[in-house]
Amino acid sequence: MTASAEKFTHQTLLNVTPLTPSLFTLRTTRDSGFRFRAGQFARLGVTKADGTVVWRAYSMVSSPHDEFLEFFSIVVPGGEFTSELSRLREGDTLLVDRQAFGYLTLDRFVDGRDLWMLSTGTGVAPFLSILQDFEVWEKFERIVLVYSVRETRELAYQQLIAELNERDYLADYAGKLLFLPTVTREQHPGALSGRITQLIESGELEQAAGLTLTPEHSRVMLCGNPQMIDDTRNMLKLRDLQLSLSRRPGQVAVETYW
Repeated sequence: MTASAEKFTHQTLLNVTPLTPSLFTLRTTRDSGFRFRAGQFARLGVTKADGTVVWRAYSMVSSPHDEFLEFFSIVVPGGEFTSELSRLREGDTLLVDRQAFGYLTLDRFVDGRDLWMLSTGTGVAPFLSILQDFEVWEKFERIVLVYSVRETRELAYQQLIAELNERDYLADYAGKLLFLPTVTREQHPGALSGRITQLIESGELEQAAGLTLTPEHSRVMLCGNPQMIDDTRNMLKLRDLQLSLSRRPGQVAVETYW
């Protein structure tokens, strides 16, 4: 994948924070002309030692009104991009495409009462961006963030999530957000145990949320590993929750990265 100089900017890494041996967050400066909707992604470029540039798509964790850009990444063993990315340090340069992409945004839904955000691993990133923006709190009566990881230590951004209800601009919406962490490979107090699909099938997820997944009231966003997305979409389809398309509004939204 290539990009001309006119299509990207050079941004400076402000910090890189390792969370586990395979997970880290990174924050960069933001070009004054870069605009995005909460939930969208950017293409990031890393220059290798031989001068070639490797590009990958990353959802923003930061909100559209932040003066910086923040991303959440996993290190893929032997992965060409993440291996290079994980070696970068404060002060290094990262390339950022001038245009934001993606359709995992609130305008995918024309109505709805309850918003379910179902994520695995680093797939929580776009939901954190959406939750830091004002629109979602005004649009929905209830918001359920489901964040599934293998081990407890992989539950990132806990402080950010906990502090959302304390932000001044969200003061009028306190109590709308329900956070449901789920851990699949160990027991963790306060977290559900099992995969998202298992929790939907057993009814445990709806019981924990105190809400029912219905076409009338529920709007569902999915982000994470492809198998989870495919399996969950199929389960929701059996309940008549359909993928939302521009030509046919529905109840389910997913992202397609390219």
